[in-house]
Amino acid sequence: MTTTTISNDVPKEKKETVMNRILGVVSGGFAPILGVLAGSGLISALLAILVTLGWLSAKSGTYAILSAAGHAIFYFFPVFLGITLASKLGANGFVGGAIGAALLEPHYTELVASKAQNVDFLGIPVILANYSSTVFPILIAVTIYSILDKFLKKVIYKDLQMFVNPLISLIIIVPLTVLVFGPFGTYVGGALAVVIKFLSSQSGMLTGAVMGAAWSFLTILGLHWAIIPIFIANLATGGDPLSPMIAAAPFAQIGMGLGVFFKTRDKDLKTLAGSGLVPSALAGTTEIITYGILVRYKRTMVIVALAGAIGGAINGALGVKGTAFALPSFLSIPVFVPIGFYLIGTLTSLVIALVLTLLVGYEGKSDIELAKTVKEFGLANVTRETILSPLSGEIVPLSEISDPLFSTEMVGKGIAIEPTKGEVISPVNGTVTTLFPTEHAIGITSEDGAEILISIGVDTINLKGEYFTSKVKQWDTVAKGDLLIQFEIDKIKAKGFDVKTPVVITNTNQYLDVVPAKDGKVQANDELIRLLV
Repeated sequence: MTTTTISNDVPKEKKETVMNRILGVVSGGFAPILGVLAGSGLISALLAILVTLGWLSAKSGTYAILSAAGHAIFYFFPVFLGITLASKLGANGFVGGAIGAALLEPHYTELVASKAQNVDFLGIPVILANYSSTVFPILIAVTIYSILDKFLKKVIYKDLQMFVNPLISLIIIVPLTVLVFGPFGTYVGGALAVVIKFLSSQSGMLTGAVMGAAWSFLTILGLHWAIIPIFIANLATGGDPLSPMIAAAPFAQIGMGLGVFFKTRDKDLKTLAGSGLVPSALAGTTEIITYGILVRYKRTMVIVALAGAIGGAINGALGVKGTAFALPSFLSIPVFVPIGFYLIGTLTSLVIALVLTLLVGYEGKSDIELAKTVKEFGLANVTRETILSPLSGEIVPLSEISDPLFSTEMVGKGIAIEPTKGEVISPVNGTVTTLFPTEHAIGITSEDGAEILISIGVDTINLKGEYFTSKVKQWDTVAKGDLLIQFEIDKIKAKGFDVKTPVVITNTNQYLDVVPAKDGKVQANDELIRLLV
């Protein structure tokens, strides 16, 4: 739930829709890997430029090694997304990564490559498919895994959870992914292919409008792989009319990304948009814009769909064809004929998306705009998740902590508390994901994915556990208010240590902002930190 408290006549509560919840999870899963996506995309763009200029051969060892660096994140996408998405959902990120890795493990990929027939799992027929670079299967698989994980934490004895929970999860989820989640996408994609073939036989303009509008979203779901073989088959018969239609979609994304770059005042978003434009324009890799902007801001979806539909309809109506398979970009323009008509369709998409983004913005009353209102005028508090205070005491800013890891927010944003009582309680419902051997610090991941680090005192690791008593173990499931650690304030101070305790959100980059809920004195269980998305 997203809670909005505004003075005067503004409603106090705004319920989050199912779609917002889904998009929040998806964007939260992609947020930690946007940086490596951007870097990898720029490598692909650089290689495309070098090959086009004739400075590097696509058959050289240099190209192969740099291509591996640029494409690794995309090929192993299920692994990375499995890790981040599971963490976002409060489950074990490494188990999520292992689920994704199972789809790329040689024993399975050899089956796919061999095109083996009559493959089964315990007598159940298996539909083999290549899941590299896919999103949809791992999204479903990890979501189901997170639900299973929460159930297992309730029924498995705590001391056994560390290895029993991953064991059961992998045995159940990996076969389900291969048997159900993955093939589901294959069936849906096949059905879409049939629909597209039918539409293309009826009207080029109508097909172009549908393809241009839908392609970005089919890509997000990983359903585009079932349609690409149609492109390749059409090339063998003299030219493909579908690829110019879908080319309008990535050009619409480029236009939208350019509009966001010019319109936003948020430095991080401007950097993200800028880094996404180069690989999108030169190499046709739009993942940064797609997952960094499109899935986060609903208005951009409408803009991209509308601009893509218009450009796709133009290319369809003018009979533009692709002469070779290539990702749509400025460097691949010569692949499409007639070039002039192709440019009319794709550049129309780009310009419409750019103009609409500049005119109507990339979001309505978005969390970003509302958060700015909070900061500038103090009118509202916008909360995606609330972290309660784990301690009673006096709130102090992190800048007053002598440890630069906390004072510079290198670990994450948050606040610190000068405790008056030597008890740390759980600020959320979640799981103890880290417990230092010295028991002076503890990390908890909430059910909604917030990662909270509570470090009692400064440099108290040097006490080697003296004066600290943990009441929980790593991987324990805890509820709000559960006692986590007891510590002896007076004895710690007597040893010359500062007991100011940082409470920080270590996955700060997954949120719009991390803001204090109050200042001054605080009691355990009071609202302490609000996370904005």
